Amino acid sequence: MNPSILIVDDNPAMIQVMAGMLKGAAQLRFAIRGRDALEQMAGCAPDLVLLDAEMPGMSGYEVCAAMKADARLADVPVIFVTGHGETEAEVRGLEAGAVDFITKPVNAALLLARVRTQLRIKTLTDELRNLATTDGLTGVSNRRHFDDLLQREWQRCARTAAPLSMLMVDVDHFKRYNDHYGHPAGDSCLKALALALVSVAQRPADCVGRMGGEEFAILLPNTDAAGAQEVAERTLQAVRLLGLPHAGSLHADHVTVSVGVGTHAAQAQPVPIADGDLWGLVSRADKALYAAKNAGRDCWRASGPQG
Repeated sequence: MNPSILIVDDNPAMIQVMAGMLKGAAQLRFAIRGRDALEQMAGCAPDLVLLDAEMPGMSGYEVCAAMKADARLADVPVIFVTGHGETEAEVRGLEAGAVDFITKPVNAALLLARVRTQLRIKTLTDELRNLATTDGLTGVSNRRHFDDLLQREWQRCARTAAPLSMLMVDVDHFKRYNDHYGHPAGDSCLKALALALVSVAQRPADCVGRMGGEEFAILLPNTDAAGAQEVAERTLQAVRLLGLPHAGSLHADHVTVSVGVGTHAAQAQPVPIADGDLWGLVSRADKALYAAKNAGRDCWRASGPQG
């Protein structure tokens, strides 16, 4: 897939010049204000940002700091582009988290060479990160990566007083599936289920993780109890629509899942939240999952939102 570059500069003419220099090197996006750039990146993170250091309203340094504080954008490389060539300006940019520094007027060959270098580094880094954070069978987040994301979103929840929900998803009678069809078929089943779960976790911040065996989890930031329950229902429907035969099931002729929903409710204002409260959220989702199992499977159950 063609990489994307976001060019951020309050001077539209400068954007046009750099876009001409980078024509064909990547998909190009543009912003003339720092906050607009952050809104764009929140919707779809680029592979590289060319960032004007001095802009009115919100400087490039502030934009870079905001990116590094956001788990979704922290790994996006930033090259500062500025008219200040003194050492102090370069040091300030690197300390803010930038990977490189280019002075104006921009040299086309230099810009293209440095952009290509950073895009190659980003590609290699992404590949290594995927190996370290992805479940080898299903392609969703592995347990360690999911727990890291859960911890980060819990901290964000504390800062912003936003709600946070998670779903625990377990394949019904999966041992009987393996016994009947064999483990290779069981692996194929888990891969198909993972794709179905990803299809219902549609927002950029949503995350699907494999907790182990036939158990998955879905992390839903900024999602209240009603929203999480809607996702739980869509999860059941997505798995049913797969129509995977399950002759070993005790209650259906196709593969089904049970879903437990846990929610931490939105707060009136930011308050400190202990890590123990986070694992309380996980525990509520897990207990709700067992309630769904006890209710006959192929259904969801929710614990009451806790705030």
